[in-house]
Amino acid sequence: MYISKSKGWPGLLLAACVMVSACKTPASLPNSSANVQSASKPNIIIILTDDMGFSDIGTFGGNFVPTPNIDRLAKSGLKITHYYSAAPICSPSRTGLLTGMYPARWNFSTYLDNKQHNKDAEQADFLDPSAPTMAKFFKSAGYATGHFGKWHMGGGRDVTNAPGFEKYGFDEHVSTYESPDPEPALTATDWIWSYEDSVQRWDRSRYFVDKTLDFMQRHKGQPCFVNLWPDDVHTPWVPRHGTEFEGKFPMNPQEEEAFKLVLQEYDKQIGRLLDGLKATGLDKNTIVIFTSDNGPLPSFRGSRAAGMRGSKLSLYEGGTRMPFAVTWPGHIAAGTTDDQSVLTGVDMLPTLTKIAGINLPASYHGDGIDRSSVFLGTPSPRGKDMFWEYGRNDIAFKYPKGRDKSPNLAVRSGNWKLLMNNDGTKVQLFNIATDKNETKDVAAANPQVVATLKPKLMAWWKEMPRLK
Repeated sequence: MYISKSKGWPGLLLAACVMVSACKTPASLPNSSANVQSASKPNIIIILTDDMGFSDIGTFGGNFVPTPNIDRLAKSGLKITHYYSAAPICSPSRTGLLTGMYPARWNFSTYLDNKQHNKDAEQADFLDPSAPTMAKFFKSAGYATGHFGKWHMGGGRDVTNAPGFEKYGFDEHVSTYESPDPEPALTATDWIWSYEDSVQRWDRSRYFVDKTLDFMQRHKGQPCFVNLWPDDVHTPWVPRHGTEFEGKFPMNPQEEEAFKLVLQEYDKQIGRLLDGLKATGLDKNTIVIFTSDNGPLPSFRGSRAAGMRGSKLSLYEGGTRMPFAVTWPGHIAAGTTDDQSVLTGVDMLPTLTKIAGINLPASYHGDGIDRSSVFLGTPSPRGKDMFWEYGRNDIAFKYPKGRDKSPNLAVRSGNWKLLMNNDGTKVQLFNIATDKNETKDVAAANPQVVATLKPKLMAWWKEMPRLK
């Protein structure tokens, strides 16, 4: 998350809904686990966009600018309309994705900043290097592992003791200021971005795509696991020089025209990635996942989240429900949309290791579930509740303001979603199947549902560890 030096803060379903439209999957799709096991191990690229709203891109209903390349990725594979991040903000969301565990288990509940901020927020300064990670499991299975892009799980500001990338299982890395080892080309002034950087703000996504393609080409013949985590489309939106916005930055983050130009450039770079994979033949056995870490901010009156309530920093749908597309030629049917299945970021570790034929150790106790069958053509509703946390006190969790500010805990069970504060106050209940925009609190009309979900959510909260 980008934090102003002067102010310390930016300018700022869990859809188990069984929808009427079913997943359209060809009957001939090779989707058995035996088929997966007999194939060579696939490359895996996880594109984790920064602060992208559910409907920023065309294939998810966006109309800001055409996004033909991201749309092309979705059309070549499976689009899932009910995918949720592990948190409504960057650091815990990334932790949940990487570990397959609720970020609260590692004392992450908001973005990482300086040590005082982290202490005030009752959270750790960095991800414990003993944490299980996808990179560790894939590396142990013979994969080359790389991280190219934003990290934000430790390092930067006065946190100088964050463990290096190798401690989390990565062979190679190129990252930004908010990491234990910032790339000099991106951090000329020891800050998030500067005109003095040799790789300018508008060229960062290109830089990370180039690093990804180079890494995979050098390891051709060895399966690769890659985090491609750009810091687009996070503010500040700095379009390429030569546009009408030149010389206006830092600018008001509400400038929608600047966002459009950044999104347009980002789409081009996703196209370069897809074209590069195809040119080298790597596309034939590469799983590419495209999603976002959390909801948008600013949300332009909810238009970046398909009208759903909430934004980044909120446990309402707009803060956690993300665009999601996955492609794998010959295994995932092209042009498939799944409106039924419900997935979350913590599911990615058990799902991808299963697809790659990697057996997880008995000592690993994740919070996600294997959803490989969904990827391979069998849609299904979720059979396990999902939980979220955002904020452990009133010190560091004052945003967003107004109706988008949610209670700090949430659970999704079937079609029901219950939110409340960790002291048991401000209980809200929504039926996401009939009210995905969370406009009508039906807690008073459904006391039995509240009586079931409230203690379940409180028990989960009390199970989470606390910093000592």
